[in-house]
Amino acid sequence: MTERYQLSFTTGGLFLHEASTVAECYLRLGDWPATRARVRQENFLQVRTAAAATRISKEITARLQQLNELELQIFLESNLRDQAYLLWVAACRRYAFIRDFAIEVLREQYLLLRRQVTFADYDSFYNHKALWHAELDEIANSTQLKLRQNLFRMLREADLLSDQHEIHPAKISPHLAQLLAKQGRQELLIFPTTEHDIQRWLQ
Repeated sequence: MTERYQLSFTTGGLFLHEASTVAECYLRLGDWPATRARVRQENFLQVRTAAAATRISKEITARLQQLNELELQIFLESNLRDQAYLLWVAACRRYAFIRDFAIEVLREQYLLLRRQVTFADYDSFYNHKALWHAELDEIANSTQLKLRQNLFRMLREADLLSDQHEIHPAKISPHLAQLLAKQGRQELLIFPTTEHDIQRWLQ
C-alpha cells in the first residue's frame, strides 16, 4: 500500500529566521515537547495570536526534529545559504511529497538543462501522484493552491529558484555535503546538482 503523503505545509515557507530561535531553544532543553511549549508560552516567534503560535511552533519543531543534533549545531553555525539548505533538507525529510518533487521535477529539470520549473510542471507532477495517492484528490482546490504556493516559496527562500522560477544550481559547502551524505548519498539528490557536483563535494 502506498504511504499517504502528509500535506500540512500550507504556510510559512522555510521559517529561516524563526528556525534558529527554535533550534537554539531545543539545544538548551534537549526535549522537543518542552521546546515547543517554551516557544509557544514565551512567544519566541513574535506572532499575534495563541492559535498562530501553536500552529507555527508545531510546524517548525516537526521539521527541525528531522535533523539530528549535529545537524542542528551545524545549522546554527552556518551561513544563511547553508541554513536555508538544511531547512530544505528538513522539509524534504518531513514531507515525502516535497522530497519526491525535488528529485523527480526540480533535479530532473536541471539535469535535462531546462532552465525553469513552472506551475505547469508542478501541476503535472501533482496530477500524476494523485493516481497513486488518493489524499491528493481529497483536499480542496484552495488547499492545493496553497501547497503549490508555499512549495515555490520554499524553493525561492532556499535560493533554488528565482522569482521567475529559474533553477539555481545548489552551491552546498563541502562540509555540509559531507555531513548530509552521512545519512545517505540520496540526501543530496533533493538539490539541483549533477553527479560531478556530488563527487566533487564528497572528495
